[in-house]
Amino acid sequence: MPQVQWARLQTDVKCTLRRGAWYRILKLTSADAVVDVKGKPVSIPRGTLQLSSTPGARWTVVPRPKDALRIPAGWGPKYGVCPNCRNRASLKGDPARMRCDRCNGLFEVAWNEPYLAAG
Repeated sequence: MPQVQWARLQTDVKCTLRRGAWYRILKLTSADAVVDVKGKPVSIPRGTLQLSSTPGARWTVVPRPKDALRIPAGWGPKYGVCPNCRNRASLKGDPARMRCDRCNGLFEVAWNEPYLAAG
């Protein structure tokens, strides 16, 4: 079985991780995961994370948090997170693919992947 190397939030909690973004796991215990956030180790309760042996390769569609402060209101009820650089972006219409303004990567949008759907 491949060793788990990546994690993203699977519950809607306030923390330093960006919702929808994948982070490299530095250390994994039964209780916590230490992930790399901009070159710094951050410990997160393991139960709040989705673990994977590979990072995502598609834009994650994230429901707008009720207490969102740094996400423009004009983006509406959801936004996308780039799988490459974690940049947030407006989802205008329902694009099948989208180019990231920050890293210029072109990726499919994961419309069929429910993310924080219950949150």
